[in-house]
Amino acid sequence: MDTKQRILDEALTLFSEKGYANVFVADIAARVGIKAPSLYKHYKNKQAIFDAIIEEMNRRFVEQAGALQISGTDAAVDAEIYKQISEEQLIDLGKNLFLYFLHDDYTRRFRKMLTIEQFHDKKLADVYMKQYVDDPLSYQGMLLGMMSQTGILQTDNVEIMTLHFYAPIYMLLTVCDREPKREKEALKTLEAHIREFNRLYGRKSG
Repeated sequence: MDTKQRILDEALTLFSEKGYANVFVADIAARVGIKAPSLYKHYKNKQAIFDAIIEEMNRRFVEQAGALQISGTDAAVDAEIYKQISEEQLIDLGKNLFLYFLHDDYTRRFRKMLTIEQFHDKKLADVYMKQYVDDPLSYQGMLLGMMSQTGILQTDNVEIMTLHFYAPIYMLLTVCDREPKREKEALKTLEAHIREFNRLYGRKSG
């Protein structure tokens, strides 16, 4: 890991342990084992480090999505993929994505930090809403809407259908964040949720 990556990794650890507002550039530099002036050669301030952490987290997700043979960010591309897969394949994909978000250390620490800091910092609350509410609902709404338009799913209200799909999954993720021993139970619930969603909205099996 090069110095730039070490800065991001140590900053994320500190943010998740102490809270964003309580961490200073000198603290990050000390954890990396360099002086603050050396850190400024890589990032101009703490905000730049935070922004780079988000970029790195999103890069890691796109890489994971690619390994699962989906885009993860382009709803039109993924709608074509989802049209072709069976319910069992969809369940496997859902479980793999769920486990990625639950266990990827970078993603997990970021989620922990934002979950806490959203109540202390309006700007971080906005980041939380974008990362875990607005962006997922926007992507999944476009994805499910396209599948509805082609008859794969049937609904009169794409927005509500999207909430029906996403909300239980994020709830299961937060449950496992707090009680890791419930992971096995959560995966069973996730599978049942996907099957019931398909039954309710008429997804055709592949």
